[in-house]
Amino acid sequence: MSENAMRDWLERHSGPARIHGNFIGGAWRQSASGATYPLYEAALAGRQLGSFADSDESDVDAAVSAADEAFRTWRNSSAMTRSGILFRFAELLEKNKEQLAFMLSAEQGKVLAESYGEVQRAANEARFNAGEALRVDGGTLPSENGAFRAEIVRFPIGVVAAIAPWNFPVVTPVRKIAPALAYGCTVVYKPASATPWTSVKLMELLAEAGVPGGVVNLVTGSGGKVGDPLVAHPLVKGISFTGSTALGLRINETAARRLAKTQLELGGKNAALVLDYGDLHEAAGQIVSAAFACSGQRCTAISRVIVLKRQAPELIRLLVEKLSALRLGPAWAEGAQMGPLIDKRHCESVMRYIELGKQEGATLALGGTRVFPYPESGAGGQDSGGWDHNMGRRGAAGAGGETEDAEQGGYYIAPTLFTDVSRDMRIAREEIFGPVLTVLEAEHLDEAVELANGTEYGLAAAVFTDSVHTAHRLATELECGMIHLNHGTASQIHVPFGGLKQSGFGAYSIGHSNQEFFTGMKAVYVRGN
Repeated sequence: MSENAMRDWLERHSGPARIHGNFIGGAWRQSASGATYPLYEAALAGRQLGSFADSDESDVDAAVSAADEAFRTWRNSSAMTRSGILFRFAELLEKNKEQLAFMLSAEQGKVLAESYGEVQRAANEARFNAGEALRVDGGTLPSENGAFRAEIVRFPIGVVAAIAPWNFPVVTPVRKIAPALAYGCTVVYKPASATPWTSVKLMELLAEAGVPGGVVNLVTGSGGKVGDPLVAHPLVKGISFTGSTALGLRINETAARRLAKTQLELGGKNAALVLDYGDLHEAAGQIVSAAFACSGQRCTAISRVIVLKRQAPELIRLLVEKLSALRLGPAWAEGAQMGPLIDKRHCESVMRYIELGKQEGATLALGGTRVFPYPESGAGGQDSGGWDHNMGRRGAAGAGGETEDAEQGGYYIAPTLFTDVSRDMRIAREEIFGPVLTVLEAEHLDEAVELANGTEYGLAAAVFTDSVHTAHRLATELECGMIHLNHGTASQIHVPFGGLKQSGFGAYSIGHSNQEFFTGMKAVYVRGN
């Protein structure tokens, strides 16, 4: 694929004239008010990709009513029917991988290699869930009375609200919609307002795969006008949400008032612990990959390195070396490894944390600045000598200033590394959600564990050690839902995914543990033969 293929495709398939509605009851509809909002390309902030329905509570009610009506039939469909549809959906995701990757990179900003990987991951998870339709647990228990038989059966809970974030706009909705369909639930899906475009394509592929009208519905718009009424709707029996801890807590409070189920995947402040590991070069590579994929904008990104003092100087040297080699650029640029942040507001938030880290007394070992990896001509993406392939051109306006390049070329921040970080600093405790990595040094193993557990979050951790004893000890003592030994924080399509403390609540997702959220349980007593 030439590097111009994405730009050529976008020129033909996007623009201000492209207007996208909601998908309700198997048909595309305008919002009730007729209002829309514009979506702009992440790496070309002045270029409009299209307009999307700016929905409100009446659109939500229409979608939930359609899902509730469809549930009456869908819940009784055979497991083989649901499985077959999901297998076809997985095949369609793969068949449309290039188009979805172009759309994903355009609206979210991640480089094409990551977008292709995300679409493939979504297809793999859809395929796993096709099998889940045939793996619903039940059972027969011994009866204390010979005249009775005791059974445990599972049933789909009903209409599920699926609310996804902007950082993974293909795999996250599939991760929620596919198990819902497998277990016999129906869905009202709200994408992040910053990344609704790929969701339109997902609805088209689900319909092409054979999903009946009303089984999956899409409503776009803001959290206040769409998300809040969706979570509070009396016909919604469960809410699967991925996003910030603060919003997750609000959703849980609303759901608890009517005893609706919740599945919450929330924030993280994930640590990589390097504990007398022999191959520091390998550890540094794994850490950089896990910390700066998606420009650090993912809940499982490593954001803290906790290293024993005797290995700290060498590990820091290797981290600086590997970070300096990262190539920033738009998705279509050959060799680009890290794209822009999602938008101006988020970029400003990350820059505030960088300034805070310097004020708190941490040492800025690398990065910490806005960069503009664009030639003077702007959108072309070709190297015309106007930018450095490694780190781009540093912004003349500094940390907070704006230039014409920034407005037109996306919001890039150089990979940033802080050393001499202490546990009480905010950059060591709070989720930054950007390309910022902090290094904390520990005198011994006990202090390393204490540092790792010293935040309100408990999502994931990576442990690098040559000691089997240390590995087993930390697998027990670390307060997080996922522990990765001697590798980064990559998950697998069949393994439960979730966090502890302020990082998650409810049934873990991805694996068979999804059954605990999407189904309820009944005890059935049968008398007679």
